[in-house]
This record gives sequence, structure tokens and C-alpha cells, in this order.
Amino acid sequence: MSNDRVEQLESTVAELESTVEGLTDELIEAKERIRVLEAELDAETPTRVPDRRGDEAGAATNETPEAEPGEVAEAAADAEGDGETTEEEAEDSGSDDIIVA
Repeated sequence: MSNDRVEQLESTVAELESTVEGLTDELIEAKERIRVLEAELDAETPTRVPDRRGDEAGAATNETPEAEPGEVAEAAADAEGDGETTEEEAEDSGSDDIIVA
């Protein structure tokens, strides 16, 4: 019986060695394909970021235009009105929340 067991173990080891060799070959091929694809991507991929104007001068402008005083007052009035919800708007929203004004 022990002789059969040894032969069975040797057969299993041989199968496992063959599997490991096959997987190693596949891994090497996959790594090579990945290297080739990465090299192609690095060489061919243009950036999607547009060139900035003024970069030649060395500085990009990050200025925000100033709002006119009338625009500020108008925005403030709109913001104050946004906090209030009429009963009709509450019904239209489809929510069952209770609104306390």
C-alpha cells in the first residue's frame, strides 16, 4: 500500500509542477503585454487639459470678477426668499415633511 501512496504523491507533484510552469509562462507573457501597452499609452496619450493662455508668461490669472453692488443686493434678496416655501410648493415637492415658517 505504501508503494501506491508514493506513486500517487509523485504523480500529484508532477501535475503541480507542470501547472506552476504553465502559470509562470502565462504570467511572464502577461507582464510583457502590459509593458508594451503601457509604453503605447505613454507615447500616444495626449492630455485632455487645454493649454492655458498666459502660461508662456509664467503666471496664470485666477481672478474672479467683482460683482456690482446691485447684483449683490439682488442675490441677497433671492437668498432671503429661498428659505420660505409656500404650502403649494410643499405639496408639489411630493415630500411629506412638515414645514414650519
